[in-house]
Formats: sequence, C-alpha cells, structure tokens
Amino acid sequence: MSLIYLDNNATTKVAPEVLDAMMPYFKEEYANPSSIYDFAKKSNHAVRDARVAIKDFVNASSEKEIIFTSCGSESANTAIRGVLNMNKNKRHIITSKVEHPCVLNLYQTLEKEGYKVDYIGVNSNGELDLAQLEQAISYDTALVSIMYANNETGVIFPIEKISEMIKSKNKETKFFVDGVQVAGKIPIDVQAAGIDLLGISGHKFHAPKGIGALYVNSKTLVTPLIIGGHQERGKRAGTENVPYIVGMAKAAELAIDSLKYELTEVKRLRDKLESGILKTVYNSRLNTAIANRVPNTTNIGFEYIEGELILLHLSDLGICASSGSACTSGSLEPSHVLRAMNVPFTAIHGSIRFSLSRYTTEREIDYVLDVLPGIIEKISSISPYQEELANLKRLRNL
Repeated sequence: MSLIYLDNNATTKVAPEVLDAMMPYFKEEYANPSSIYDFAKKSNHAVRDARVAIKDFVNASSEKEIIFTSCGSESANTAIRGVLNMNKNKRHIITSKVEHPCVLNLYQTLEKEGYKVDYIGVNSNGELDLAQLEQAISYDTALVSIMYANNETGVIFPIEKISEMIKSKNKETKFFVDGVQVAGKIPIDVQAAGIDLLGISGHKFHAPKGIGALYVNSKTLVTPLIIGGHQERGKRAGTENVPYIVGMAKAAELAIDSLKYELTEVKRLRDKLESGILKTVYNSRLNTAIANRVPNTTNIGFEYIEGELILLHLSDLGICASSGSACTSGSLEPSHVLRAMNVPFTAIHGSIRFSLSRYTTEREIDYVLDVLPGIIEKISSISPYQEELANLKRLRNL
C-alpha cells in the first residue's frame, strides 16, 4: 500500500487540473497584470476572471467584494484589524474558544492593546453556546468572529442563525467568518448567511499553498493590512500572484462540481472509517458525538494511550493523520479545542483527527481499518493504565 493521506484539513494535494491551469502563467504569460502594454492583458484578464470565479464560489454579489491574499491567516488578520481600525471607538470583540490559532493568537495580542474579548464556550459535542454569545453582544461590540467549521472536529456552527442574532442586537456589529474548513466541502452563500467578511485558503481545497481570498461585502469598510501599491483596489498591496490566483479559481470551479460527491461519497467513506474504528477498537470514542460536521472529518479519542505514538505507528505504515491543528504541531499541550469540549483526560491525549478528500479511496479506508486495531492493541500493551484498560474492555464487551 502506498501513501494514504488522511490529513486533508491540514493541507490538500494540488489537483492536476489546477496545476495545468497555472503553468502558462509561470512560463509564457508572466507579465505583471498591472502593466498597460498588450503583453500584460492576458494576465490582467486571468486575474479578473479568477475574481469572478471566487465571487461565484462564495456567492458574493460582486467580484469587487473579493480581495486576494496569501492565505487564511492573512485573510483573518486583514478582516479583523481592518474592521477594528475603522471602528476605533468600539473596543469589544466576541469570538469562540475553539477558533484557529491565527484568530485566537491575534485576539490575545489585541487584548494587550486594550480590547475586551469574550471567548464563547462549546458543549461536549463541540457546538457553540449560542445563549452565551447572544448575551455577550453589546452596543460596544465592533466585531463578532466565529469560524464556519472547526478544523479539528469538523463541527459546523449555525452561521446564519448567529448572523441574525448579531443584527437583531446591534446592526453596526460586523461579522467575520473563518471559512477555511468549509470551502469545497459544503456550499457557501455569504449573502444568504448574512456574512460581512469571510476568509478562505486555497490549499484546503486542492489549490497550492500561498494563496487565499477575503470576501468583504460592499457595506463593510476595512483598512489594508499590507500598505503599498494600488493593487486589490487599495485593500492589499503587492504584485498579484497570477499563477496561484488562477490555480485557486480553477480549484474553486472543481470544488463546486465536486460538492455532491463530497456530501455523499466522501461522507460515506468518513462514516465507514468512523463506525469501523468504534466497532473494532474497544477504547475508542467519537469526540463529537451527534454534532453536525463537514463530511470529511472525524475526531476519535483512544483512551489511556498517547496520540503521538498512534501517529508514529500509522506513519510507519504510510498513513498520515493528525492529533489536531497543523499550526500547533510540536506542542505537548492537549488540543485547546478538545479542552474546551471537556473531553475526558483519559482520551484527550489520545485523540486523532482523520480528514478525507475526494481523492480518498475505499481501498485506503479498508487498509486503515485493517491495521489500526493492531496498532492500538500494541500501544495499549505498554500503557501504564493496564487496570483501567482492562475495566474498559470488560465494560465494552457487556
């Protein structure tokens, strides 16, 4: 068995069609799209067409609402700082305890700058406490920032409902959504959902790393994060990365065409992997239980053993998975997401995220289900919690 890649929430392979679309803009059509001579026209038109494609991808009302960035982190920073800089008289922000580090770490910085940040909790399934969120909104709230789906658990938050809640409490409050983990997995409609700003990152849906986009609706004013030239209508300076912009647009078009497959076949394979593990591994638990999730993601805890050991054994067999966000790899601290969910200490260090893509095959899932029970049994045999494991096995066999 060759490489089995089940870490698609960390990054995805570049689709062959995407690479093909990009290549001419590395070789023949390498002009700066801002130049006025004829040679630059094709690059200029390619960026314009890509902007329309991303507009369609998120259902914005105009391509003028799309700003190209380098990644999801830049999109988030541009949205958050851009809104706050336009509303300097308001010093209150609301977010969740389970946001991606690119958002949480920024808010911790903003707290040092004098902002008050409310961090909304989640329940044991990873679902947002909407009552706490509604109560936190005040006349001083400049921004509410909630991710569309969690990168570790796949849990989808009720964005449309949150938007309605925000506007009913304070119409001046802006709503930023980190859409990185839903792009290409479920439909995005920023107009229907009432989103003011939304960030995406190309490498999460089979475009290359180094390209992202930020939707900013026409009624929302932001200051640029990167100051310089006139590019992106003055909202983001720097020569446009034409090949990568073209690549992300192609990936978006492919993702739209593949949505039905994501919602049916990818979900079926995810469910097969999930149910198979829960059935054959006695010390496994589904960390999200009944929560509504994106179709490709499962987060499973293996009690009384270390997740890092599981990942190393999987890697030896050519299987790639994750213990959480790739942006926090190397940390010995348990996942902040699972801690916020109050996942039991018996399982939190042994929790593994498996995330599939449209390239995942049934044969790959079968292989993982074939080898994983043996891996868990081997690691369990050297666990210092033999009595607890034995009790757990007895309980599961009842």
